[in-house]
Amino acid sequence: MVESKGSAPATMNTAERLRADAVAGFLVFLIALPLCLAIAKASGFPEIAGVFTAIVGALVTPWLSDSQLTVKGPAAGLIVIVLGAVTDFGFTATPETASDVAQNLAAYKMALAVGAVAAVVQIGFGFLRAGVLGDFFPASAVHGLLAAIGIIIISKQVPVALGEGNKGEPLELLRELPDKFIHMNPEIAAIGLVSLLILFLYPLIKNPFLRKIPAQLIVLFVAVPMALYFDLAHRHDYTFLGHHYTIDPSLLVNVPSSLASAISFPDFSVFTDSDTVGKAIKWVAMFALIGSLESLLSAKAIDLLDHERRKTNLNRDLLAVGAANLISSCIGGLPMISEIVRSRASIDNGAKSKFANMFHGVFLLLAVALAPFAIRMIPLAALAAMLVYTGFRLAHPREFLHVYKIGREQLVVFVGTILAVLATDLLIGIFVGIGIDLLIQFINGVPLGSLLLPKTEVVQLDERTWLVTPRDSAVFTNWIPIRRKIEQHGLAQNMNVVVDLSQTQIVDHSVMEKLHQLEREFAEKGIALAIVGLDDHVSLSHHPAAARLKGIARPVESDVESTHRHEDADPRSKPASPLELAGR
Repeated sequence: MVESKGSAPATMNTAERLRADAVAGFLVFLIALPLCLAIAKASGFPEIAGVFTAIVGALVTPWLSDSQLTVKGPAAGLIVIVLGAVTDFGFTATPETASDVAQNLAAYKMALAVGAVAAVVQIGFGFLRAGVLGDFFPASAVHGLLAAIGIIIISKQVPVALGEGNKGEPLELLRELPDKFIHMNPEIAAIGLVSLLILFLYPLIKNPFLRKIPAQLIVLFVAVPMALYFDLAHRHDYTFLGHHYTIDPSLLVNVPSSLASAISFPDFSVFTDSDTVGKAIKWVAMFALIGSLESLLSAKAIDLLDHERRKTNLNRDLLAVGAANLISSCIGGLPMISEIVRSRASIDNGAKSKFANMFHGVFLLLAVALAPFAIRMIPLAALAAMLVYTGFRLAHPREFLHVYKIGREQLVVFVGTILAVLATDLLIGIFVGIGIDLLIQFINGVPLGSLLLPKTEVVQLDERTWLVTPRDSAVFTNWIPIRRKIEQHGLAQNMNVVVDLSQTQIVDHSVMEKLHQLEREFAEKGIALAIVGLDDHVSLSHHPAAARLKGIARPVESDVESTHRHEDADPRSKPASPLELAGR
């Protein structure tokens, strides 16, 4: 588990906590401003739309959600979906005529309508207690989805950082990257490449004072003067090594002088026009499903960083995000999620409560309302570089190595999901990843009858301990009912639980990972969760979360699992005391 850097002093009063939240909110604002502009531009929306989203998320969700440390706003992971929607409705990245500009505006308003309807679906998810949605998808498929999003972002934003066009599908753009470098605009590429260099080298700095300054802010301190030096604000031509290049103001951020004039309203005719209704319904599903999944996973990850061990009610958080998305879409904003990068930055900078999120939104509102002239000096190449860096982190080579260490079959799911997303779209890609995982489960002998509804026996061992025994299989598709029984008899009753997996044919990676997460949750409440019955299972790797198959060979035992070895073949033969459970 990743721990947060600090802990809240017990003596902090309300004023001190608010002061800490204000400082954290200001520092997150410095990161959020350029990222919000970059994400909106990359999504085919006006740059100000990303700021609208963050402001609404900051001012609305703290009052509806009990999540204390998540920062809500636009996310790089949703770029692919939003851009796909506006492109489907006729958006062109390089409008050349007044007709193109009008079509782009129409596509933008149709995408806003899709976002509004998807937000209503998210609100419905919250009321239907669909917060468990994040537990259904196999872990490797989700990681593959995020890595594919990172690759798509890189393919779309590297050309922008070089001053080149980025029209085309991801695989096509990746093939064209060498040509983009050959024909890059030297002055724009200088800004983009210097910005990238700063972002990649900045983490190597060890000076504690410099590390407190956000890397994105350093990029702006360097990129804006470079833009002024190259005179990006005025159209002109120049010659470099015998080649002619053009510079014009479209290479800078474009935000309006008045926020009121930037407000746009959804065009709901997209759902009544026979030519667009099919596309609209498809994108509603994408916005609602992928957006909700990303938000839930981020909220769960941020809870692990909370030094006060507070837990987010995921159903309530989903409802809050849906409500904020509805407002955002109705005024011209992007869809939002619980954003993990800005949330982590907020925690690292001393955030104590949800007011840090609110403060970051207030600072954003003041910036765009009082200093739009300063924002218009930011070069798009610098924003593109920030997104390329974000994409690289999503698709980092370490991700491939990490998945391989868990098991080769997980690498197949991971890579298969990536290729499917790149070749089709996010929704098809994630379901292809699920299909690959299911195929592997069937090959490994998962009984069809236990795929969705596992046979799970619950027996009370003593006054403080329950025994939960899943039968046939424990895999991602049936994890939710298994988890519910563990939580109902453990966390809900403040009692210890022994999970006996000896009757399963297979325990997949997703379930092993989630069982270890539950162990931590139990430990935080002062109770124990013991995992037993894996002595006759073969571990597919040395990783503690590797899948287990029942077989006659001696299992590969991880260091973590060795703490759960049970001395008796049958855990029913001897009631386990809480002290014994805690020591396993």
